[in-house]
Amino acid sequence: MKLSKTSEYTLRLLSYMINSGYDVFPAGLLVKELNIPNKYLRNIMTNISKKGFIKSLRGKHGGYVLDENAKNTTLWEIIDSVDGIEHYTGCILGFKECSDENPCSLHELYNPIKNQLVYFLNTTTISDLKNNQINKF
Repeated sequence: MKLSKTSEYTLRLLSYMINSGYDVFPAGLLVKELNIPNKYLRNIMTNISKKGFIKSLRGKHGGYVLDENAKNTTLWEIIDSVDGIEHYTGCILGFKECSDENPCSLHELYNPIKNQLVYFLNTTTISDLKNNQINKF
């Protein structure tokens, strides 16, 4: 499974925020530490702020703060809010109609893997990423 850049960056941001030890994250720090283009980062931060995953603080010591309530949000919910989860749960070959009744040639082999992935994404929260970083910054 390959995540979109937006989902990848969003998960990278949230993982960094829960693991770094900072309380407030200025955009410049996030750009530098995570190597995400400034404009792209700001768009993502605006979007995930609207979804309630983070809060934006204005002023001299402003930046972004991980919302306490968001810490129990699953990776599934995050990816779904950013990209729509359908992109990741559909047919591996891209067919619109692919089911147990009308399977593609990889359906039987891929379906158990997809089910494990769905389980992982539905049971892993932002809090689970604490001290168990999904990537190296």
